[in-house]
Amino acid sequence: MSSGTVYTGRIWDVRSDTFELAEGTGALERDYVDHPGAVAVVPMDEAGRILLLRQYRHPVGMDLWEIPAGLLDMEGEPNLAAAARELAEEADLAADTWNVLADFFTSPGSSSEAIRVYLARGLTEVPHHERHERTDEEAEIEFAWMDLDEAVRAVMEGRLNNPSAVVGILAARAARDDGFASLRPGDVPWPAHPAQR
Repeated sequence: MSSGTVYTGRIWDVRSDTFELAEGTGALERDYVDHPGAVAVVPMDEAGRILLLRQYRHPVGMDLWEIPAGLLDMEGEPNLAAAARELAEEADLAADTWNVLADFFTSPGSSSEAIRVYLARGLTEVPHHERHERTDEEAEIEFAWMDLDEAVRAVMEGRLNNPSAVVGILAARAARDDGFASLRPGDVPWPAHPAQR
């Protein structure tokens, strides 16, 4: 197998790999986005509402309702620590209970991006003097607390279509329906992530 970077971007690169599926079957070549991966968080309050953020996403040219999320782009930062950082930076919240809701690949035919979605409960506000200063698109974020069942309806009606939010909301509903008993701990390993195998 050979592998090389054919494009270097600000956030991710494009790689070109030559490989065989099995010995003697012939070489295949594939180009794909080499992505560091990301974490996303469904913040849930004591009333069972979840926090959604609305922000502009340029590639699709529209504002999307989302959940707090961010890249795994800090060397050596554990997945759960990255999720807690993103929750604080994007939503001014901290949580004392963390569980994994779902792990998924966003577009496995063209990207190595893997996303882990967490459920954060036991929420408290980050003190004003410790809050992250949001810039660029994040400076325009709008916040809305929504009942989980209404969020599920928004997904099913096509009103909410950010992939991390869709996966997180549907997983949170399934988890709630079994009393959250099937959830994994927040610090469980993530062996499917390409960089963590």
